[in-house]
Amino acid sequence: MANWNSVPLEVTYEVLGWFAFVSWSISFYPQVILNFRRKSVVGLNFDFVVLNLTKHSSYLIYNASLYFSPTIQNQYFQKYGYDQMIPVAANDVAFSIHAVVLTAITLFQVAIYDRGSQKVSKVSIGIVSVAWLTAAVCFFIALPNNSWLWLLTIFNSIQVLMTTIKYIPQAIMNFVRKCTDGFSIGNILLDFSGGIANYLQMVVQSVDQDSWVNFYGNIGKVLLSLVSVFFDIIFILQHYVLYPGKKSSELVATPEQDDDQIREQLVRPSDQSPPENV
Repeated sequence: MANWNSVPLEVTYEVLGWFAFVSWSISFYPQVILNFRRKSVVGLNFDFVVLNLTKHSSYLIYNASLYFSPTIQNQYFQKYGYDQMIPVAANDVAFSIHAVVLTAITLFQVAIYDRGSQKVSKVSIGIVSVAWLTAAVCFFIALPNNSWLWLLTIFNSIQVLMTTIKYIPQAIMNFVRKCTDGFSIGNILLDFSGGIANYLQMVVQSVDQDSWVNFYGNIGKVLLSLVSVFFDIIFILQHYVLYPGKKSSELVATPEQDDDQIREQLVRPSDQSPPENV
């Protein structure tokens, strides 16, 4: 296993890693606190939460396995070279554990607080079911030959897929409502900071090692940062530029009517024309 060539770069790597951990970890709390204060989860898309739990669970399996298992580390070195460094840091494991716990708490809030007419869509339930079924099948495929590194790439692929699609329902909901009320922008600002720091951490390691194996050896971490930052920018634009200061209370419809309208627009068949205004 390779060692660091530069102490300043090693220190920078650790600082960026734990800054990403703190930013990403704290990013879960504004939404949890907002839900608690409102005693309501109206405005928070439930598909986002369900997909997020699958995403972070898959990421935890990947990070913890690669960080703690000598067998999997040996398979990584055999594939990418013994002169490379493991692309998972302690802060990655710590973040994954924390993320799973906080996302589960948010899902519990969805179950106990006022949610209007909002529900988890059948599409999201289907996606999550297929993801875990795929992981289970791949486990039994990997078992005879102990292809654990290959299995981890499957979990990494699942978390990348979940990262890519989990933001879409919330972005659509904000667009339909023309409002971000109920969705914490503090979560997004911290998530954005963590994504940038996470990407820079990988750059620092690559510069020190004079090798970019770190990137394609853990492509999931790279895509996690880039996709998160991309959608964070969309949410920031929605909150501060497109729908600034708009609250659900300012809408003419009641919260229940507003929720029904959102769901109708999301599930309306493409060949059905929208209702005329009276």
